[in-house]
Parts: sequence; C-alpha cells; structure tokens
Amino acid sequence: MSKNILRSIKGTHDILPEESWRWQQLENHLHQFMARYGYREIRTPVFERTDLFARGVGQETDIVSKEMYTFSDMSETSVTLKPELTAPVIRSFLQHNLGKLSPLTKVYYIDAAFRQERPQAGRYRQFHQYGVEALGTEHPEIDAEIIAIAYYSMVEFGLDDLTIKLNSIGSGECRKNFRDALRNFLQPHLGELSETSRRRFATNPLRILDTKAPHEQEIIADAPTIIDYLTDEDRRHYQELRIILDAMEIPFEEDSSLVRGLDYYTRTTFEIISPALGAQSSVCGGGRYDKLVETLGGKPVPGIGFGAGIERVLMARNAAGEIEPPAIVQVYLAVMDDESRSRGMTYLHHLRSAGIRADGDFLRRSLKAQLREANRLGAEYAIIIGSRELNQNIVQVKSLNDGVQESMAADDFVAKLVKNLA
Repeated sequence: MSKNILRSIKGTHDILPEESWRWQQLENHLHQFMARYGYREIRTPVFERTDLFARGVGQETDIVSKEMYTFSDMSETSVTLKPELTAPVIRSFLQHNLGKLSPLTKVYYIDAAFRQERPQAGRYRQFHQYGVEALGTEHPEIDAEIIAIAYYSMVEFGLDDLTIKLNSIGSGECRKNFRDALRNFLQPHLGELSETSRRRFATNPLRILDTKAPHEQEIIADAPTIIDYLTDEDRRHYQELRIILDAMEIPFEEDSSLVRGLDYYTRTTFEIISPALGAQSSVCGGGRYDKLVETLGGKPVPGIGFGAGIERVLMARNAAGEIEPPAIVQVYLAVMDDESRSRGMTYLHHLRSAGIRADGDFLRRSLKAQLREANRLGAEYAIIIGSRELNQNIVQVKSLNDGVQESMAADDFVAKLVKNLA
C-alpha cells in the first residue's frame, strides 16, 4: 500500500460491507426485541458539554481524568465526544421533561462512544454499545426487568454460556462505612499496590475491587465485603431482587467484589461475561443510579440501566457458531447486447420496486462473466435478455441452484419471481 494513502486512526476500525450484515442483523433484532418490552429508542448528539461527564461520571474516574476526547469549539465551549451513554440520556430526560410524559420512562439506544485508552481485542477508541435506561421507580421489579433484557437480548441472538454476576453496593450511607473499612484493610498493603490503585485509595477505594492485577486480586480476596455493610432497606431491596430473578429462572452468581467503574452507581450492580472473549470477558455491565438525575440538576428520580458492547456481542456470537450471511442479491439481470441495456434498467427498477434484492451488470461484460458475478453475489435467479427476447417480449429466467432455464412473458415475470422467492 502506498505510504501516501491515509489510514484510520489507531483504535478505530472500518465496518466493511463483508461484515456490516452482522451489525444490521443485531440492530434489527434489538429494535424488535426492545419493542416487546415497551422500550422506545432515544438518540443523543455525538458530543456534549464536558461538565456533563465531569459531574455525572465523576471527576476522579479514569474516564474523565485520562480517557476523554475533549476540545473547545469556536465559542470556546469545552465539549467532549461521548465516553459513555447514560449521562447524555439523563441530560435529554431533564432537558425535555420526559418524566412529565409518563411516571416511568423506558428508553433504549444503539450508539457509538469514544475513549482514548489502549486498544486491544474487543476494546477500541471508538466503540459501539446498545443499552437501556428506566427512570422513575426504585423497586426491584424494574431491576429484574433490566437484567432480563440484558440477558435475553443476547441469548435470543445466539450467545451461549453466559454468566450473570450480581451484587449490591448499597446506598450512600453504607458505602461510606464500607469505604472506611476498606481503607483500614488496605492501609498495610499500600506499598504493594499499583500507582493507579494507590490513587484510587485516596479518591474511591471501591474501584480497587475492580483491579485485574493478579497480586492485587490476592490482596483483596480477604477484604471486607460491602454486603456486610448494607442498610436494612438496601438488604431488603437486594433480597427481593434475587427472589424475582429466581422466580423468572434467570441464572446469576453473587459476586461481592463486583463494583461498577462509574461514580453514579447505587445498590444493584451486575455484569454479564462470556468465556468466548478471553481475558476481556465482560460483554455487558449495568446497575442502579438513583442519585444521577439529582447530580445533573434535576429532582431526585431513581434509575437503572445497562450498556452492552456491540463489538463484543458480535465476537461472542461468532464464537458460538457460524452464521450464514444473507445473499447480497436474489436476482441478477444479465444483458447480452447494447440494444437491451435500457430495457434491462427498466426491469431492474420493476424488480426492486417489488421488494426483490436485484442487481445487474454495469461493466458491459460478457454473458459468461455476468453469470459468474451472479453466482458470486449469491443470486437465486438470473434474468437474461437480448434482442430476441426484446422482439418477443419475453425474458429468460435461469435458476442458479439447479441450472433450469425457462422463458417467461416480460409482463408478468416479476410477479412470478416474487411468488417463487417468497
């Protein structure tokens, strides 16, 4: 490749035509799946004011402190490409008073986000997620519904061997007591912790529980667990959620070390992992954020949601078994001579208007080359026309599956093909 050709930026990737059908398949599945649960789609701008994420996500999080793509626009306003997708939804919820339309707001998104972190398998600097947000109730029934949506949206798409990990990190009161206990436990081990964990020790020690470093995981194996510090109300909420999940026959494992990486989470936290992804096994994460709306300037409104990585979902689905790609076209129109070309374009229009995926030759190749192209595109039928067919007002219809060829009247061959393809 010439050195003068520009390349994509590190950590980004092109979704080429050969793989875009997988994305379309997932997106079509999600639109239909979410409608069954009563969720409607929301789309927010690709960039927001920087302070939305500083306030909503947390100034001391890795996302805000190290990973955001932030710049000043022409009015000197600091704006940021979305590093996560919940805070923009809450901003839109507040700005447009969505809470006044219904006591419970249920929305979903399919969107891109941007973080400047080290690229690796399943992790990009521009990545894509789908997710849901439910705002308006603190009861555990909605927590169970959110977990069910996250789980079954993947199961019905063909993912298998998924594990749901579940925890409660409680309300602010119990987390304060737990943070103090965790700091007391970690204090003697500070010299053994990484620079990142030592910084988290001062700002948010719960994040140390998220560590992937083996020696730090050994240290925190004996750390106190937040379950022991839950208030009676937090404990009741968590117990009711587990009862509902059991009744719905949704499998889960309790993981007392599971905390989410963003400051706005409260009570329920969960993660779905797939062994097909190797070290980066998490395919989905979510939880409750009862204080986020208030943090962003609104009246207190409880909420819960999740985000699932589309790249990771597709990687896990590919590992579950090969999916047969749809044929690019169903019918290919081959023209044998110059005088048939304009009629051929008319026939293509009629085929496409009837809902048939159709294409034809635009390179004026030989009939043999055209039929070879029809096979490459996966067409079921080839329509062949030349001067003889024009004079007799017919077309030759060749089945590319068995090679059988027959003449059909030009006036009704489209209707017959619609019936055959159905």
